[in-house]
Parts: sequence; structure tokens; C-alpha cells
Amino acid sequence: MVTARQKTTITMQVAAEATSHSRTDVKVRDVGMIVDEPLERGGTNQGPSPTETLMASLLACTNVIAHKVAEKNGVHFAKMGLRIEAEFDRRGVTLQEEVAVPFPKIRLFIDVATDADEVRMATVRRELAMFCPVSKVIRAAGTEIEELWTVARP
Repeated sequence: MVTARQKTTITMQVAAEATSHSRTDVKVRDVGMIVDEPLERGGTNQGPSPTETLMASLLACTNVIAHKVAEKNGVHFAKMGLRIEAEFDRRGVTLQEEVAVPFPKIRLFIDVATDADEVRMATVRRELAMFCPVSKVIRAAGTEIEELWTVARP
């Protein structure tokens, strides 16, 4: 029996149409989404802003990769909650001056309920940082990501 090997490198296809100066309609696979600015910044508030979308991507990637590494290490999350507090230097987006690191620090709060011991949870935390592509890109850009885990045990 021959097993197919997964490709290790792929090319993603994402397209967008600028429907206004602030709204972007994005198409990924057969899924669409709207990225927009809030009303106070001239948008129509029909979706998260580009920077909010970046933070949402970090939350979503954290969810997916944390669950994958947890399963790999025999850890089950009965529940998970995620949130971010991001320091955002807006001088760049307001065209005041170029900012090398627009997000100097992100506090990523990860709340889980699990019966896993601290040794296995330490492995999950370490491997999350190793394998989450979104956090790796953000860290490589110079942003400090502080992961603040709260583990509730039944």
C-alpha cells in the first residue's frame, strides 16, 4: 500500500476587491469576508479593520495550533477562551511617521480547562510557540508576545 505524502510547501491563493477607500472584500477558497474601517475612521463598519484582522488571525491560529499540540501530547481542553490586549503605535497608520514595530507588545490571554498536569501543559505552551505560524511572523517583526495562561483543573 502506497501512502500519499502531504506537500510541505504550498502556494496560498487569496484575492480581494477594494469596494471603497476603506472596505476590502476578501475571497479565500469559497469563503468571503469583509475587512473595513469603523465609522469614525471613514469606513462602513461592516467588518474588522486590517489591524483587528491581524489580531483575530493570531487568536484563531493560537486556537488551532494549541489544540493540535495538546492532542499530540495527550492533553484535552474541556474549554478554551482567548483574548488579546495589543499595544498599537498608530503614528504609522495616521501618516505621522514611519513606525518600525507598530505593535511593540501583545498580551495573549489563553484560558483553558484541562486535567493535564503541569509537565504536559509546559510542553503544550512550548510547542505552541514553536509551531504557530502567525505568532512566529509577528514575533519576527519585532513584536513581543506575552502568553498569559490560566489553567483551570476540574
